[in-house]
Amino acid sequence: MSLYLEEEGEIILPVDTEEIARCVVCAVLEDVNCPYEAEVNLLLTTDEEIRNLNHDFRQIDKPTDVLSFPMLEFSCPGDFSDISEEQPELFDPDSGELILGDIVISKEKVLLQAEAYGHSIKREYAFLIAHSMLHLCGYDHIEEEDRFVMEHKQHEIMDKIAILR
Repeated sequence: MSLYLEEEGEIILPVDTEEIARCVVCAVLEDVNCPYEAEVNLLLTTDEEIRNLNHDFRQIDKPTDVLSFPMLEFSCPGDFSDISEEQPELFDPDSGELILGDIVISKEKVLLQAEAYGHSIKREYAFLIAHSMLHLCGYDHIEEEDRFVMEHKQHEIMDKIAILR
């Protein structure tokens, strides 16, 4: 698994962002039984930058906590059976890894939400990565039934890696 982490802005989260991200990404890939080595890009940024991205891609002119940019389409969430190594455009030509997509997280929102929800910064950061990784694997929460499934998976993953509230 390759994780490409980039950080911008002056705020530094007081946790090992790369170690936590690797742990969560691996846990999600294991949970969904991803049959490939995978590649994920993670950008830790400012409220201003995530607001710009939210406006550009979702036409919502306000900051958000996390944005997910999946590179794959799934007929069923977490079902990799439609993906084949015979689809070279889905794989990094240098590493051979499946390109899952990009995650963008607002560091300011991590800090604010951790305080608002009464849990650690580590927990909030890890939760946002788990949530976004599930989006990269085809899960969504628009419909009530899908929201229930996604929330259940998020909690299972967080329990599995022992990052609790």
